[in-house]
Order: sequence, then C-alpha cells, then structure tokens
Amino acid sequence: MNFPQTRISLIRKKKLKKFDLDRLKEECGIFGISNHADASALVALGLHALQHRGQEGCGIVSFDGKNYHSEKRHGLVGDHFTDSDTLKKLPGSFAIGHNRYSTTGETSLRNIQPFFADLHMGGLSIAHNGNLTNALILRESLVKDGAIFRTTSDTETIVQLIAKSKRNKFIDKLIDVLFQIQGGYALVLMTNKKLVGVRDPFGIRPLVIGKLKNSYIFASETCALDIVGASFVREVENGEIVIIENDILTSIKPFPKQKPRPCVFEYIYFARPDSLIQKKCAYEYRKNLGAELARESDIDADFVVPVPDSGVPAALGFADQSKKKFQLGLIRNHYVGRTFIEPKQNIRSLGVKLKLSPTRTIVKDKSIILIDDSLVRGTTCSKIVKMLYESGASEVHVRIACPEIKYPDFYGVDMPTKEELLAHTKSNDEICNFIKAKSLKFLSLNGLYKALKGEARNSVYPQFSDHYFTGDYPIKPSDNLEGMRIKQLSLLSGKSNN
Repeated sequence: MNFPQTRISLIRKKKLKKFDLDRLKEECGIFGISNHADASALVALGLHALQHRGQEGCGIVSFDGKNYHSEKRHGLVGDHFTDSDTLKKLPGSFAIGHNRYSTTGETSLRNIQPFFADLHMGGLSIAHNGNLTNALILRESLVKDGAIFRTTSDTETIVQLIAKSKRNKFIDKLIDVLFQIQGGYALVLMTNKKLVGVRDPFGIRPLVIGKLKNSYIFASETCALDIVGASFVREVENGEIVIIENDILTSIKPFPKQKPRPCVFEYIYFARPDSLIQKKCAYEYRKNLGAELARESDIDADFVVPVPDSGVPAALGFADQSKKKFQLGLIRNHYVGRTFIEPKQNIRSLGVKLKLSPTRTIVKDKSIILIDDSLVRGTTCSKIVKMLYESGASEVHVRIACPEIKYPDFYGVDMPTKEELLAHTKSNDEICNFIKAKSLKFLSLNGLYKALKGEARNSVYPQFSDHYFTGDYPIKPSDNLEGMRIKQLSLLSGKSNN
C-alpha cells in the first residue's frame, strides 16, 4: 500500500533486521463493520486476529451518524486498542480498521490507515491492502493538476481520484476511479451512508464478507470473523463492488468478466492457518503441499523437522506421506520483540538464535529432513542449517514446500529485488552449496498446483498469481520500474526531480 516495489531495499535495509528480511511480508490487514453498537471494539478485535498481516501501525476510523473519529498508533493493536479510554474516542455504529506493514518511507502516523478525507460529497474513510502498479503515473498527473499529497502511500491516490471525479453519486465516482487504477488491491470504504468492499479484477488480494446478526463485516481473512463471533458469508469476488446500506447487501461487477488469479502465497504462507480460503483452511492446503513435496522426494533420513512456525503444516504433510517421524528439532521463542533485537549490532548479529533454538538431544547424530514453506534470500536457512550441524546433526536435507522464488511482486507483498532473490541468480546446486545443506529440493510448479487444485497448471489460464515462480504477471506495471527507486527516494526526502 505504499508505492510499488522495484525494490526499495536501500530504505528498508536500514530499518529491518536481517532475520525478517528473509521472510515474505504482506503489507496489511483490513476490517470494517456496519450497524453495530460496539463497532470500534469489534474492529479492534478483528485487527487483533489480523495482526500477522502487519505490525508497524494500526488505526480505526468510526462514524457516529454525524461525525467521523480517528485514532492511529504505532505498533500492535493489543498495545493501544484494548483499553476503554481509547475506544471511547471512537463512538458510532460504523467503523473500519487497518494493520500496516510498511515497506517505503518512515514509519509515520501520516502513513497509517484508515485515511479520512472531507470531500464535497461528504466524509470518506478508506483502508487498503495491496499495491497500485500505476500509482506514480497517477500521482504525477494529479500533482500537475493541483493535488496536494500528505502521505507517501498510493492509497491517497485513490482518495484524490475520488475527489476529482465528475460523477454525481459516490458509487459512480468509485467505479470511475477503479477503471483508472491498476494492480492488486482490496479496499474497504466508509461514507456517511455506506460501507463498501472492493476487490481487484483478478482477486489478487483477499477480502471476505461476514455477518453478525444485522451487521455486515468485511475482512482480509475469516479468522477475523471468528474472533468476533460472526458467520462467514462468502468471499468478495474478483472485480466485485459490495455495498452495505440500510442493512442490505448489493453487488456491482463493473469490470469485464475474467478468471480470478488470487495470490498463491495466501495459500502457502500469508493467511493464518485457521482462515478459510475457497472453503478449506489454509492449514489443509499447507499439509497438502508437504505431502506433494514428499511424493517428489526420495531422500532417506531419520525424521522430519519443520522450521517453526510456518513450516509446521507442510512438515506434518511430508511426514504423513513419507511415513517418517515428525520431530520438533527447532523450538521458536515467541517473545523476542523488535525493540529488543534492534539496538546494538552485537545483539542483532545473534540473528536466528534469538528466535530459534535446536533440541540438541533430538537432533544429535541424526539425519534430518528440514522443511520450510519458502526460501527467499537463503540467509536464514543457511544459519538454521549451520545451527543444526553445530548441535550434532549428521545430515541436513532441506526441502522447500513451494517452487523457487525467482521474480519480485508488485501487488502488495514486500519482496526483495530480482537480483536479491537467491533462486534468480543461482542454480539448485549453487543454492544447496550456499546454505551448506546435504541436499536441497523445491516443490515443482505442477506439484504446487496438484496440492492446491488437484491438477497441473494451465499455462493459458493459470489459477493463481504465481509470478513469484514463473514471471507471469497478471497485470503489467505501468510505472517506470527501473527509475522507481530514485522517484521513491525523492518523494520521501521531499525533493523533486522535475
């Protein structure tokens, strides 16, 4: 939801620790509810369930029938929106909320959503998950036409376009804007009469509908519905606008019909394991990935060890399929916080050991099949392999429950540049040598599709946004990606290249 990524690692590397740089990060979670006396409290609960989608900032905007109220904070939802004093500042029966994971710019309150704008048509609040691939082009045009931007987020581009639209009705303004923007996005918008959910034409970014008595809910995942006791109604379809007004749900599909291509990493990693995707828990898909990986592997070893927590479901599936023992050869410390490990280099350099520790008596003198969900830069994996060998393991065979990640993302996933992706620059043998494993194997692309869809990939109509592995982007970025780093840096510094 900040400007698209070619990658802004020059900025990001200064801020994030090395361990986190080797994991994919999605940028945010969104939640909105209509017609409920405890709207803000329920939004806070929903955001708490979606905390895994963004931890750097959170915000809630409510509407009490007359006025809008906004509260934004740095950090976690549970640190700010659990006390009654804060929630009292957010009265009203309508509210939307947002968790942010920033990838560009400073972690500033001005970039924390939801955004609110007082437009000619009335108040508008918006929360956005995703990235616009033509944001810079649109922004430059708007600025030349007199628009003044307060943030470095592409979400503000949507607000500015709505404000400029010549259409009379809000929904017509929104449709006008949707035909101008490109990319992967899920939006929740709130006016003084409507709660609106939107999903991009390919359905790349997720958005679901829930119901709690007479109240409708939009959320990034179904786990957010579960925490407030709401029932799951359905997913917002690709290219669909869902409008809630006077407790009535209506649907508009303004785009030409096309096959959906949801982000495959929602299945592999992003969604919480208990969240439903296409009527099945993400946990089940991940077990299937591990089972398919076992079918493609022929290695013999004493037992299977997951990289916690994300590798656990795939490791269970691998162990079940291969009839090998499952062991927790690594234990994760869940209480290592960002503030503890950032301040000093001598602490930061401990890296993986702060988060993972081997069970020495389990791994000693054993050959291990180490399972993880993905491999990005390889730095974390190499440290884990080294740690297992130092703990006495005789062999470490690495198996990855997805194909090689060779291409960056432009639709809302924080990912390194192509050059920084290990699989883009190295062969399988070279990667194996880099991480110092005894052997290495990735799940094949067809194996991924068999695990998730039960059939091989259709190259003409892929069922997922799988560009990470194939370079087959559903939407080609319109912005000049080669010059984007320079442009982003100039925006952040307040300088102009004109």
